[in-house]
Amino acid sequence: MGKKRKIPSPCVDVCKFRREGHCIGCSMTKTQKKMFKSLKKPEHQEAFVEMLVHQQNDMGRYTHWAPAYMKKLRKKGVKMSLPL
Repeated sequence: MGKKRKIPSPCVDVCKFRREGHCIGCSMTKTQKKMFKSLKKPEHQEAFVEMLVHQQNDMGRYTHWAPAYMKKLRKKGVKMSLPL
């Protein structure tokens, strides 16, 4: 079995923190962005992305994020087991 590839940041390069401190592009707060950078294991990164998807669903208006992030994953050659 091969080593799992590092999962890229859920950031989709919008970075405008307007919704009570959440980015309008990915829904992360500045603290969450720092937290993701500190995660080293792919399984922890994947769990973070799963939490973020739930956060986006709760907040609403993030339908643009999944297609943009999927494109980023394809570009980096990373497969995730999560349905986005």
